[in-house]
Amino acid sequence: MEYQSFLKRLRQARKESGMTQGEVSKKLKQHQSYISKCESGERRVDIVEAAKFAKLYKKPLEFFLKRTDD
Repeated sequence: MEYQSFLKRLRQARKESGMTQGEVSKKLKQHQSYISKCESGERRVDIVEAAKFAKLYKKPLEFFLKRTDD
């Protein structure tokens, strides 16, 4: 459940940044499928990768770690 909250915030941060998965993949020099798998939970995101997403989306790392009741 907590990881699902992380994934929701990961998608939210990308959308708030106004970027598509394709644009993110180019900036991170990854395939678009990498971004899709990260956002869907098919691929677990480690702390180093989360920090890269946070920097790209201009969000503090803590944004992704907030606990929610939903």
